[in-house]
Amino acid sequence: MTHYRAIWISDVHLGTSGCQANYLLDFLKHNEADQFYLVGDIIDGWRLKQSFYWPQTHNDVVQKLLRKARKGAEVIYIPGNHDEAARQYFGMSFGDIKVQEEVIHTTLDGRKLWVTHGDLFDGVMQYAKWLAYVGDSLYSFILYINRYFNMIRVKMGLQYWSLSQYLKHQVKNAVSYIADFEHIMAREARLRNCDGVVCGHIHKAEIREIDGLLYCNDGDWVESLSALVETTTGELKIIYWTQIHGDPVEVPEITLQPEIAALIKEVSV
Repeated sequence: MTHYRAIWISDVHLGTSGCQANYLLDFLKHNEADQFYLVGDIIDGWRLKQSFYWPQTHNDVVQKLLRKARKGAEVIYIPGNHDEAARQYFGMSFGDIKVQEEVIHTTLDGRKLWVTHGDLFDGVMQYAKWLAYVGDSLYSFILYINRYFNMIRVKMGLQYWSLSQYLKHQVKNAVSYIADFEHIMAREARLRNCDGVVCGHIHKAEIREIDGLLYCNDGDWVESLSALVETTTGELKIIYWTQIHGDPVEVPEITLQPEIAALIKEVSV
């Protein structure tokens, strides 16, 4: 078990077949933190509205996070665009998980990091949301292919590999979009008098300096299988969890607390 000062995860997309819940459960089994930041798109309300899909492993992820909160970790949930319905609950808590619009995390060495999902600063989401829905449908189709592709890789003893991520990073326009997004987020962090930003949204894990600001993206649990962590010595780094490191995670089957069940239902309506 490894203990960190903080762990950031986002873009889990519970409620979709592309969600790699088994890998995330294994990650949560082997890692603890004083603070867990759920940086948006944890539940995919867009997909759940079309077709309700909620296997036991997705339920187990929720239970695992609730248990960490009950055991004393601070768990903060910052909704994104796919779970935007949860934004009406800013300032409330669900099973000891706090819902916030954004937060400032202070690192061990005193740096202030603005934590937000990032969709509110995405031009496509703000001015052409219909295009985002079309892109999401195409993306889901690629993930469907990717799921079976990786089932074959696992049987061959190979690590998880994302076909969708590979294709995205080969397309010039997609690469340009990512670069623009990163610079916008760094600029917004500066406007908030912060030393850097932690976000998700674009499914590309990254730590780098942009114009003197620290840009951190924790990636996702559909393509990258990644998390951002701050170690007990204050180091920020990306962890990739592309292999299951232990036995299958056993989470007792218990009924979700009414308020958590209500939140999941609200996001999917």
